[in-house]
Amino acid sequence: DMPADLLPDGDWGKLQLLGSVAVHDAQDDIIADVAVGPMRDGRQYAYLANWGAEDCAGPETGGRTTPDAGVYVIDITDLANPVEVGFIPMHQDTRPGEGMQVVTVTTSYFSGDILAVNEEACGKNYKAGFSLWDVTNPLKPVKLAKNFGDRTIDGAKAKGGDANQTHSVFIWDAGDRAYLVAQDEMEFADVDIFDITNPKKPLLIAELDLNDFGVNQPELGLTDSFLHDMTVKRVEVNGVLTWVMLLSYWDGGWVLLDVDDPANPEYIGDTDYAVFDQLFPSISPPEGNAHQAEFTADDRFIIGTDEDFSPFRLQVETNDDTAGWAKPGTQTAVDAAEAVSGTTVFVGRACNGDTAVPTAPDVGTAQIAVVERGLCTFEEKVANVVAADGYEAVIIMNREGGDACKAIFEPFLENEALPVLFVGRETGLALFDQPFDLATCLDATRQRAAIVVGTIGDVVTGVTPVFDGWGYVRLFDAATLEELDQYAIPESLDPAFAEDYGDLSVHEVAVDPLDPSLAYLSYYSGGVRAIQIRCTDPADTGSCSLVEVGGFLAPDGSDFWGVETFVRDGVTYILASDRDSGLYIFQDP
Repeated sequence: DMPADLLPDGDWGKLQLLGSVAVHDAQDDIIADVAVGPMRDGRQYAYLANWGAEDCAGPETGGRTTPDAGVYVIDITDLANPVEVGFIPMHQDTRPGEGMQVVTVTTSYFSGDILAVNEEACGKNYKAGFSLWDVTNPLKPVKLAKNFGDRTIDGAKAKGGDANQTHSVFIWDAGDRAYLVAQDEMEFADVDIFDITNPKKPLLIAELDLNDFGVNQPELGLTDSFLHDMTVKRVEVNGVLTWVMLLSYWDGGWVLLDVDDPANPEYIGDTDYAVFDQLFPSISPPEGNAHQAEFTADDRFIIGTDEDFSPFRLQVETNDDTAGWAKPGTQTAVDAAEAVSGTTVFVGRACNGDTAVPTAPDVGTAQIAVVERGLCTFEEKVANVVAADGYEAVIIMNREGGDACKAIFEPFLENEALPVLFVGRETGLALFDQPFDLATCLDATRQRAAIVVGTIGDVVTGVTPVFDGWGYVRLFDAATLEELDQYAIPESLDPAFAEDYGDLSVHEVAVDPLDPSLAYLSYYSGGVRAIQIRCTDPADTGSCSLVEVGGFLAPDGSDFWGVETFVRDGVTYILASDRDSGLYIFQDP
């Protein structure tokens, strides 16, 4: 069903709609990121990521004739009348997504425009990594490197020798050399840096796990810390112009690296989340989820976006007056979670080959299986609980480890025969009156819970949903990394819009290249928004805040993924990709 519409429809303030185009095979959720190339020979082109249709993993030939996914080429020379003019196919069962970019590169090996595309799986026959295309002539793209990337996982050769899946990539031209940074989905060292001076032969020169710099906050349960997106820019650090990589590291916040020597990056600093959510002061800890960010045009500020699709967290209450936070499984509706109650029973990890999950004992009015995270998938755990028979719900408690412990998140499951809740380790152990020590939980020696399978625990007396909003925007001082302000659309802070209005989380930000006070946001069902940094004292960044100054909502509903800016004839234009249709073009009137 279509989500209910937000108001007002149309454009307002500092966003004026100039033109739009729907791709020829437009359908729900088919479009991802957007990129733009330079004006050449009087023509300019944009690129839309085709994320793959619903049958992306289906049994088809793939390739150039029937591609599962790829990149649309859009002629935007006439901004009021963009036209789809081409398509760059990807390997079967392979899709692009977040990390698409066009950069003009000039080295001794190559001179022209390179389109960088990340590659992830949508089916079993995928080829991952990243691809580089020469799009100097966008109507005749030439492959430079395809399905390239790190082919090891934690030092061992990846299965099949294929490149690891990559969610995002970013290129920068550093003069006589060019580089690419890729997000590696398959290992903890998820920052992969490549020398692409010869783009036909990328060379891996550095791998980093930023958790080695202590960027996460385990005391707040913010340990789901990994790379999601990144950008690189020449900015001033301690009075010296430096190539700086800005990385969005989910629960680790935003991290700065000095990449003047990309083979040996140096840590500069990182942001921290506050103990209490700034927009919901009664909520602790905050959600985390540093998703994407950019420096403003004058490099004075960083604007970052937190992506959060879950506007509720759950409070689990028990018969011994203890309570803890929980998140529902991806297939568990809030009302189903609210209905969970009963006596808890510890069933171990519930993995194939482990101690079998016992049949639910005849205690209380209902029984809840408490499962320990680890070893096998969430799907396998839930399936084994269902097979054991008699349980009314599943609670998964986090394991030990530096990336776990107190953290809670939504466990991904394609099928949930029972309601599923996920709790931090402290909450899970408390159900069985077991002690919790954070330092022990975080150390290098992971231990399983010292609870005998079949042990009866506390009675869950209620599960209460607590509204904590959707993902929003943060403003930082780029020099000190102090958080200065936050911005969210009003509907995302209102529980009346928590359901039936689509996803009201922010997704991406693109700053104005000419006006350092302006930036533009893709906000999923919240449309496209323009925000401005306003300071009561221009000399004091602490007096600065984010203010909405424009927006756009399509009359038939919006679902914006990507946003990008470019300059033509001294004017800033804004491109935005709608997941269900195609490309929209705006300017500041």
